[in-house]
Amino acid sequence: MSANVETMFYTRTKPWHGMGTCVEEAPDSKEALRVSGLDWNVIQQPIQTNNGLGIPGYRANIRESDRSVLGVVSDRYKVVQNRDAFSFTDALLGEGVTYETAGSLQGGKKIWLLAKLPEKYVIGEDEITPYLVFMNTHDGTGSIKVAMTPIRVVCQNTLNLALETAQRSWAVKHIGEPTQRLQDARNTLFYASSYMRELESCVEELSAKKLADQQVYDYINALFPLIPNASEQQCKNVLKLKEDLKERYFEAPDLQHVGKNAYRFVNAVSDFATHARPLRMSENYRENLFSRTVDGNVLIDRAFEMMKAA
Repeated sequence: MSANVETMFYTRTKPWHGMGTCVEEAPDSKEALRVSGLDWNVIQQPIQTNNGLGIPGYRANIRESDRSVLGVVSDRYKVVQNRDAFSFTDALLGEGVTYETAGSLQGGKKIWLLAKLPEKYVIGEDEITPYLVFMNTHDGTGSIKVAMTPIRVVCQNTLNLALETAQRSWAVKHIGEPTQRLQDARNTLFYASSYMRELESCVEELSAKKLADQQVYDYINALFPLIPNASEQQCKNVLKLKEDLKERYFEAPDLQHVGKNAYRFVNAVSDFATHARPLRMSENYRENLFSRTVDGNVLIDRAFEMMKAA
């Protein structure tokens, strides 16, 4: 992952591999744009073959500051500048919005920002703070993505659950007028409180579902099934994952007050999915983990579905 991080800033706690500029306080958008190294523009130019023949229908996205080519895109592709991402968030959250981290990956091909929403919620006995994540690509490989991600403050676990009646994420393609279509996401995010209300109702429902220890073991086995004809090493790996999750459910200090119930199980899985070290650490593991704050985490979603059906 460290090779993929180009520039970034963070507040107080070192993220990922500790790269970036540390600031003591979360800055406003103008300062965040500067300290994250995102204060550059993308321009588009026609492309041609080595012998000078133009290639119709395609253009190159080029970072103006150093003339590096970020990607080749169709002539329908519309650039959304980095400053537009911060302007979108400023307009959405209003005066006083603070940015926790922002930066670029893969030589500027991908950028992100994470802003703290001003509201705080207490659900059950947990303080939960919602964050806004904005991710964009300049290489033509993905959409603009915006999502609200609730964080359980005591342990920094994500609770970005796929609720049935409240939307938490949006994607906009780089065609037409993407900045205008972001207005749809903005209008919906103004009602982010509806997601938090639905989350509160869901937490109450899950907290009321008591789990016997054997049920917990059965659910963990269902989350990590052994494949047919598994090798000895594969069996050891699966057992290691199961024991890790069991420890998080039964022993985590921040869950001792919760009670043995479905909400505790979802939190244990979230803790595992958010913080456990993988059996095999790939170069882009941390990048993928961060991306799941927008796209959702498959393991957390599976655990949530299990608990809803319990």
